[in-house]
Amino acid sequence: MIVHLIDGTYELYRQHFGQAVRHSSPPPLAATRGVVTSTLQLLVGGATHVTVAVDHVIESFRNQMYEGYKTSDGMEAEILDQIPLMEDALRALGVPVWPMVKYEADDGLAAGALIASLDDRVDQVQMITPDKDLGQCVVGNRVVQYDRRNDLIVNETAIIEKFGVGPASIADWLGLVGDTADGFPGLPGWGAKSATSVLSRYLHIGDIPDSEAQWTTDGVVVRGAAKLAATLRDQRPMAELFKQVATVVTDVSDDVPLGLVDDWEWRGPTKDLGAIAKQLNMTDLVERTERAMVGRRS
Repeated sequence: MIVHLIDGTYELYRQHFGQAVRHSSPPPLAATRGVVTSTLQLLVGGATHVTVAVDHVIESFRNQMYEGYKTSDGMEAEILDQIPLMEDALRALGVPVWPMVKYEADDGLAAGALIASLDDRVDQVQMITPDKDLGQCVVGNRVVQYDRRNDLIVNETAIIEKFGVGPASIADWLGLVGDTADGFPGLPGWGAKSATSVLSRYLHIGDIPDSEAQWTTDGVVVRGAAKLAATLRDQRPMAELFKQVATVVTDVSDDVPLGLVDDWEWRGPTKDLGAIAKQLNMTDLVERTERAMVGRRS
């Protein structure tokens, strides 16, 4: 079986801005309709075990770790206002929803991926998100990312090709380089190439020697090594903090109970789907969902 774990917050953004390309102003509730449609498409395509993690609130425990971490300030009201409706619509569709409060949707995906990977019946776990930080959860071809926008499976080989380091070093890579989408800058002067060159040898920030001379001895070739080493010596605690911020949590049981793989099997919609379909003006939603149920056990 393949388990599909969807980043609902990303999907809401993707659908909202996809509509913005086609319309001068996205129609009301268009993003929610898009998420429901794209989730139903997965089910129509044969997906059996599907769940959606959502940032029920944007702020999380990481805002206490680092003051500059992303918040809901400045976010589009049309998106924020649709989060509860999207959750209700997906539940009515019969898809489990994990509304993260203390943690983030990415943490929910990471925790779900770990649960699924420990189930011998699972052939592959697909985390449906392009977010860089989920790369740390990728394992061979068993736990992968799926970028629906580009129809691209990102396995461990693809992570190494993209970042120059394996999944075990992704949080360290982000700690050095930063992640503007999440609001932390990394270390001054450290970019993708320098982080890759150094981490491909040492794997983790804590194992990088203070002296650039040792880098040379160890065969690390990187432009501006003296300046990079000096920055790391002076700001190593900050780099470790950014790494911690970038590290996903794989146990979210004190926020949302995820259950086990069997709890994520799609068994059809709830009685609320008709009312949701009317609210979203999706006149054929119930009929399409019933067609998707043909041949499945109820």
